[in-house]
Amino acid sequence: MVQPTNDQPNHGPTDPPSEAVAEPEAPAFSVGDWVRITTRLTYLKTADPMPMLRPPDLVDGDEAGQVMALRAINLLAVRFRRGTFLLGADQLSACTPEGRPRG
Repeated sequence: MVQPTNDQPNHGPTDPPSEAVAEPEAPAFSVGDWVRITTRLTYLKTADPMPMLRPPDLVDGDEAGQVMALRAINLLAVRFRRGTFLLGADQLSACTPEGRPRG
């Protein structure tokens, strides 16, 4: 049986966690905001009750879409000209309805 040494602390069930639990961040976007895609996508996932994968060329690179719903953590339903798709908030940036960057 190995005995703990001074440089190897004995972690028991009463020891406090070594890392603090991070608070969830406030959503970057809200319903009604205009956004555009900033990253190159390999596919689009529809926001239908039974989602389907669609080709990424359904949304143009400079096309503006409107946030229709906030879904699971960091996931948004965004309506574009050719459909409503589920996208991560980190794949989007805020813009005007004409597609110009907001800032």
